[in-house]
Amino acid sequence: MKQFTALYVALNETNKTTVKVEALARYFAAASDEDAAWALYFLTGRRLRLAVPTKRLRGWAIEQAGLSEWLFGECYDAVGDLSETIALVLPPPERKQDRSLAAWVERIQELQVAESARQRQIVTEAWLSLDETDRFVWNKLLLGGFRVGVSQQLVLRGLAQAYRVEASQLAERLMGQWQPSAEAFRALVSPDPSDTRPHLRPYPFCLAHPLEGDAASLGQLDHWMAEWKWDGIRAQLVRRDRRMALWSRGEENLTERFPELDPLIARIPDGTVLDGELLPWLDDAPLPFTSLQTRINRKALTRSILRRVPVVFLAYDLIESGGIDVRDRPFRWRRDELERLILSCAVPVLRISPRVTAASWQDLASLRRSSRARGAEGLVLKHADSVYAAGRVRGVWWKWKVEPWTVDAVLTAAQRGSGRRASLYTDYTFSVWDNGQLVPLAKAYSGLSDDEIRQVDAWIRRHMREKFGPVRTVDPELVFELAFEGIQRSTRHKSGLAVRFPRILRWRRDKTADQADSLDAVRAMLSAQTHSDPSSTTGSTIREGRLFER
Repeated sequence: MKQFTALYVALNETNKTTVKVEALARYFAAASDEDAAWALYFLTGRRLRLAVPTKRLRGWAIEQAGLSEWLFGECYDAVGDLSETIALVLPPPERKQDRSLAAWVERIQELQVAESARQRQIVTEAWLSLDETDRFVWNKLLLGGFRVGVSQQLVLRGLAQAYRVEASQLAERLMGQWQPSAEAFRALVSPDPSDTRPHLRPYPFCLAHPLEGDAASLGQLDHWMAEWKWDGIRAQLVRRDRRMALWSRGEENLTERFPELDPLIARIPDGTVLDGELLPWLDDAPLPFTSLQTRINRKALTRSILRRVPVVFLAYDLIESGGIDVRDRPFRWRRDELERLILSCAVPVLRISPRVTAASWQDLASLRRSSRARGAEGLVLKHADSVYAAGRVRGVWWKWKVEPWTVDAVLTAAQRGSGRRASLYTDYTFSVWDNGQLVPLAKAYSGLSDDEIRQVDAWIRRHMREKFGPVRTVDPELVFELAFEGIQRSTRHKSGLAVRFPRILRWRRDKTADQADSLDAVRAMLSAQTHSDPSSTTGSTIREGRLFER
């Protein structure tokens, strides 16, 4: 456990990629196969099922520490992280136990089947045999909130360096429902180059980079192929061994959640893998993503929901054909083969993402501005000769999204962040005006620099009003420009609206609260989003991404 804790600390103490990769490589080279398997499991974002309710853990910690409820609450409020708070308030360990990471994971797994009394015994014994830092990391694993500042790609680079295996090969072997064990880890890092792809495992996804500058800088237009960027669930449809599976980019098997795709088993040839988008689709047009969420969040799929929110698989790449990996073929070849395949299948739930053609970059930019009216987020540009690379490879695919909607809103509440920002107020609630009152519109926590975060945190502490659990209302004075990708009506929000992917663009120090936007202005954006004419790139009241200043 101490090795894993030391790795966690090392990764948290630096922002340098090379230092993180070296720390990962050292750990994997020294750890046992079983410990390395579990470390890889947690570092790549996987987590164990929550075995003990948070409220119960909190109660046990309060009793073990000999604190009152209110004093523990104050400590938690100051620290901002439950795992860390528990680790800090508990007494020093009575007897230290230097168990392996795998052994401590076994204790967590035992909790999942134990009665409450046995659960308490296991947890308190663990707390009293681990020092403060080890206890903190174990709490993170126990509560399912283990996060550290490394991407899966970075973790695989460290693992590749330790075992001298290509990171891309590791990424492929890790795809799907990989389960940690010593045997699985040895198979993962085996130098044998042969592909041991079992049954329905998907491939690593190829990801697009955001295009920030002028698209014309990419060179000749005829070297690129354009498609709409859809707002759905990125997925791979895998057809092998007379079976089929649908995998999300997060490596979740979605097959049972979308039964209307079952007819594809009989239509798609064996040994086929398609990359595409799962979209809610009705009357030959995409529905808003929020309608798809109504299906994702349901435990049982009724006939009513299947009728109201039907889905299609919109394919845009062919990455396995006839059981052969074709990712190294040029995109133009894969696209042509994909079109032939979709035509031969002739199933309504399987469609192809249409190509977007234009005579010039300028004409393509005009088409891009009509994206929202078509239910898309913009365009994806793919080099005609590009291979299907694993991960985000610069220069292969570009996502050229439409400019976001933006609004000036007032900061009205805040709460502390988590992890490294647990002691700072970084999670903000923003409001807009409605009939002389400020109404909450969105919550956002990204977009400010570290220096701006510290300044806002200091201001919040001086201007607090009321306390609602971890949330603090503040004097309505600071104005920020927010960006978001879309707007939908919502009965769950006081404003009657829900915005998608809100983030902070800038701190509007030049504006006072009374100059912030109104709810009517945001409703006008919704109206423009809903009723825009695809043939028109601008309107009389809308400029791309924002209403004109009042």
